Amino acid sequence: MGVLDGVKVLEVGSWIAGPAAATIMSDFGAEVIKVEPPGTGDPYRGLGGLPGMPVSEHNYSWLLDSRNKKSLALDVTRPEGRDVLLRLAAKTDVFLTNFPLALLARLGLTWEDLSAVNPRLIYALLTAYGEVGEGAAKPGFDVNAWWARSGLMDLVRAAGAQPTSSMPGMGDHPTAVALFGAIALGLYQRERTGRGAKVSTSLMGNGAWANSVLIQALLCGATFVERPPREQALNALVNLYQCRDGRWLVLTMLTEDKDWERFARAIGRADLISDSRFATMAARHANSPALVKILDGVFGERDWGQWEATLEASDIPFEAVARLGDLRDDRQMAATGTVAPLEGAGIPGLRTVMSPIQVEGQTKVPPTRAPDLGEHTDEVLRAAGYDAMAIRWLRDLGVVA
Repeated sequence: MGVLDGVKVLEVGSWIAGPAAATIMSDFGAEVIKVEPPGTGDPYRGLGGLPGMPVSEHNYSWLLDSRNKKSLALDVTRPEGRDVLLRLAAKTDVFLTNFPLALLARLGLTWEDLSAVNPRLIYALLTAYGEVGEGAAKPGFDVNAWWARSGLMDLVRAAGAQPTSSMPGMGDHPTAVALFGAIALGLYQRERTGRGAKVSTSLMGNGAWANSVLIQALLCGATFVERPPREQALNALVNLYQCRDGRWLVLTMLTEDKDWERFARAIGRADLISDSRFATMAARHANSPALVKILDGVFGERDWGQWEATLEASDIPFEAVARLGDLRDDRQMAATGTVAPLEGAGIPGLRTVMSPIQVEGQTKVPPTRAPDLGEHTDEVLRAAGYDAMAIRWLRDLGVVA
């Protein structure tokens, strides 16, 4: 049994940050019913068709974040649809939503509304900017609420370069992990008290947490040093270098007093150890641009594969600047289950990215294809006690599809 076997999740949301938390729950055995509007479905189904997105015959983003789920096509804006939703919520463990606060109030789907129907319910809410304050009603996606508002957009760029956009889902998926953690806390509290709980997180809050080291420095009145160009790096041993074949690597020798001599010998430049410019950490920092220039020449003499073997053999902290294409055959990701086979999508050999959480002794549910719109409508309604005549009536009204 999965650790979440028997846990039922009612996902009433769209796009990524909220729904991806339900995806993580499905990985551990939870039954997830995804509620989508009839006809159109979750707009996330169409992400791959937006300008600039990778072009594919397969709906890759939908396969990723809607795996293992059941799709119920239900119009929750209609009174009859709300009645269905309340009936489902009465026997649900987790209600997950990222609907705007005003919409939840208008539809009668707030924590107060649903906890009255099910006092043991865990009500999980994802917002862009939080539930209070002048920004509570402001719409937002991860690119603005997580990436831009947190200061990361301004900081993560080369000196003098213009700000750049984040990658699709870059802030959404970490935020989903936070929401998953909040849900787990809610379920734990219920185990101890028997009572449900409202749990929540926001894209802005998670962006601030991602950038919290520098925000904390700011709050402590720290003096900030402008980030110089790579060639003028303040520490040559925490820097990027290009190999002969054009590949880049990043050194991260944060304990350089321990690593420096071993590193110098590994790269065939033991002479640098006795060079007065680099003999101490203070000297290396003071003469960092000169050391960068030397290392540029050294790393430019060999291809990435040669440097990878050399640095690994000497236990130097480093990593390749991975290109997206490299990740298709990343052996470490395969070995750790970071990528795993996805069955039932009709695509031979298809794999997907798994959630980044492990529980000792628990095997994650093998991922299966994401559902077609409304694929499980009848199944879900029958399980909730609706007979064939009632389902036909709801369908004739256009409430379900």
